[in-house]
Amino acid sequence: MDTVNDQDWYEERLERMVNLYQLPLLRLCYAFLHDEEMAKDAVQETFIKAYRNMDRFRETASEKTWLSRIAVNTCRDMRKAGWFRHTDRSITPDMIPEPVSPPEPEEENLTLAIIRLPPKLREVALLCWFQGMTYSEAAEVLGISFQAVGSRLNRARQKLRSYMEGCEDHESV
Repeated sequence: MDTVNDQDWYEERLERMVNLYQLPLLRLCYAFLHDEEMAKDAVQETFIKAYRNMDRFRETASEKTWLSRIAVNTCRDMRKAGWFRHTDRSITPDMIPEPVSPPEPEEENLTLAIIRLPPKLREVALLCWFQGMTYSEAAEVLGISFQAVGSRLNRARQKLRSYMEGCEDHESV
């Protein structure tokens, strides 16, 4: 292909990826960053990086996995920035992007509990439970082993179980 056709192909492919993955990536970035505007910036940066590196995309991974890895790394970079640590990142249920159908109170509590997990546990929970990735896909996105994903998910389940049991005890008083 010539350069013009390559560019057209890249633009068409990027447009298709934006249509398919923009909302799931926005949810993922929001859960990492706890700020809607920063999440939008992270998603935009993710697609810019994807476009710039389209020629390096290995077809061995799915587009979803590839884009999620870029998004996770972008969010990590944003969290490392000095100014990010000095802003209020407290989350309330009304700040979470709207789902297709209204959530049940238990679902809202669970979502907030997941967001409050330690970063390593939250990352695997978001990728596997919210993004529907397999352990292998999550391992590839995070650059960890398949076994580490399973271990972190088990620890996340334990923490969530104890948190949710605490919520039920608190609500019944």
